[in-house]
Amino acid sequence: MTNKFKEFIQKIGSGNHTSENLTRAEAATGTKMMLLGEATPAQIGAFLIAHRIKRPTGEELAGMLDSYDELGPKLSPIAQPVIVLGVPYDGRTRTAPINIITALLLAAAGQAVIMHGGNRLPTKYGLPLIEIWQGLGINWTSLSLEQTQQVFEETGIGFIYTTKHFPLNETLWEYREQLGKRPPLATMELIWCPYAGDAHIIAGFVHPPTEIMFQVALGLREVKKYTFIKGLEGSCDLPRDRTAIIGLSSSKPETLTRLQLPPREYGFTTKNVPLTTTEELITDMQGILTGKANELRQTALWNGGFYLWRSGVCSDMQAGIDKATELINSGVLAAKLQQLDNLLQRL
Repeated sequence: MTNKFKEFIQKIGSGNHTSENLTRAEAATGTKMMLLGEATPAQIGAFLIAHRIKRPTGEELAGMLDSYDELGPKLSPIAQPVIVLGVPYDGRTRTAPINIITALLLAAAGQAVIMHGGNRLPTKYGLPLIEIWQGLGINWTSLSLEQTQQVFEETGIGFIYTTKHFPLNETLWEYREQLGKRPPLATMELIWCPYAGDAHIIAGFVHPPTEIMFQVALGLREVKKYTFIKGLEGSCDLPRDRTAIIGLSSSKPETLTRLQLPPREYGFTTKNVPLTTTEELITDMQGILTGKANELRQTALWNGGFYLWRSGVCSDMQAGIDKATELINSGVLAAKLQQLDNLLQRL
């Protein structure tokens, strides 16, 4: 098996003029060998850094997703439409994340959401989703996959805690720490779908070429609905300091519809909320849930408006903003969080 993996390293690690891309099947096999520990540590490290230098292709990402689909956890299908939010696993360090409020808004409006991630991880060791949830009183870390499924079915929110639910993936994080760079697996994780049914994949990106890789990979895997956002720190959060650049799936798989949303046109100031401390972020989020006015609330309405529109709950962006305002002011958002809390305590 190690000789087989060596062939993959030789193929991608031969330099600018002679290196080759992997086929989808080769990428799937190589990823599976790394996850299962069938390649040696030296081979895995060499592969990850060589692949980063070469840069992945959409076909290679599709193969990686194939192996994650085979070996990774999945929530079972439910009757509601489902969105999967893909955000970087190494967290946030500069801007205040709002995606958990977005998830609560969507679930409160009848749109189910799946999130996934683990603890603080390299290379940034930024604030992860799991810690924000815990700050709001929701601890996903002790739930089995079956219990997570129950929460998902009853509340419309599911969280795949990779540390517990996908330990094979966790074994590769040590390499990221030692290499000091994100390998292409980190790009693939943004469009990973831990759901056994059809889902709307939403992923953030920083560099424009990533968007094309996403499109090719999801097209090969026959994913029909996706949204790519040039978001804050590579997340799904729409920025307020610039026009939001968004790519939308269309009826033609090879075509990406471009959408640009200037915050000022909808009455929002062009200013991102900085991430100071986790405690201050949680306080601001709790303020949103209780209807208090703060700067983070504006970010919540800006993002909530877009996602309620994009998911089909509302007919346009302004209607989405109005709906988000109504859900927050009426206490429905706080009630959704309380429903989660009650269910997790019971489990």
